[in-house]
Amino acid sequence: MQDPNPLPWGALDRFQAHFIVRKDAGASVKNYVARTILTTKGHFGNKSVVKVHWDGPGSLASKLNSDTELNDMIAKQSLKDATIYVEPTDGAVRIRGKWDNHIAFGITKELFEIYDRIAGHIKSV
Repeated sequence: MQDPNPLPWGALDRFQAHFIVRKDAGASVKNYVARTILTTKGHFGNKSVVKVHWDGPGSLASKLNSDTELNDMIAKQSLKDATIYVEPTDGAVRIRGKWDNHIAFGITKELFEIYDRIAGHIKSV
C-alpha cells in the first residue's frame, strides 16, 4: 500500500538571492560580518519594522549603523526583506536575505538599492 502523504524528497521549492561583492577579506574576516537586528511593532500579519540596528564584531557593522538613510530605507521594507546578512566567502563578501518560495521570490528596486548601498560600504572598509 502506498502512503497517501509521502515525505518530500529532493530539492525543495526555496530560493535565495545572493549579491556578491568582490572584496578579499584576508585576515580581517570578522570586519565583514554583519546582520540586521530589527525593532518591530504589531503582531502577526500587522508586524512592521520600526528601527534597524546592525550587529557584528567588526568595522562594517559600525559603518552600516552610522548610515541613517540606509537604515531608514531598510525600515520601510517588510519584516522578511529587512532581515539582511553580510558574510565573507572565498575572495568575496556575500549579501543575502531570507529564503523564499517560487511565488514570493524576487528583488524589488528598493531592495536592490539597499544591497547596492551596503556593497558600497563593503568596498570602503
